[in-house]
Amino acid sequence: MYTRKKRRPVAEINVVPYIDVMLVLLVIFMVTMPIITQGVNVELPKSAAEPIAQMQDGKTPLIATVDEGGLYYFEKDGKQQGPFTSSQLQVEVASWLTIEPGTQVIVKGDGRVDYNSVIRLINVLKQAGAPAVGLMTDNEV
Repeated sequence: MYTRKKRRPVAEINVVPYIDVMLVLLVIFMVTMPIITQGVNVELPKSAAEPIAQMQDGKTPLIATVDEGGLYYFEKDGKQQGPFTSSQLQVEVASWLTIEPGTQVIVKGDGRVDYNSVIRLINVLKQAGAPAVGLMTDNEV
């Protein structure tokens, strides 16, 4: 007479389906990331200045932009927001600086913008509570 052997239950996880799902997600993120990344197209002035060292605690800087049309934009952690008026920008920057005090603030002004627009942006940032404001430029070729 044939007696059936008792089988032990399998106590391991089959990870092959999880690997397939992760590879599909990786491909989706690789394709959509360049589409998501947006920004304001500005022509930065050229300079031979040294790059600003990143903050020691790894915080990303807050970038305020003024374009050729005099519109203000705001970028934090790669997320572009705007356009804003000067008072709206001041409120946005002040709210970020209360959440993360000591965050580095950088002005990204179009090279074709008049000096007065950049100075107005710096004043708005100072009134919002920015401890110091840096200026972003491109490298000279």
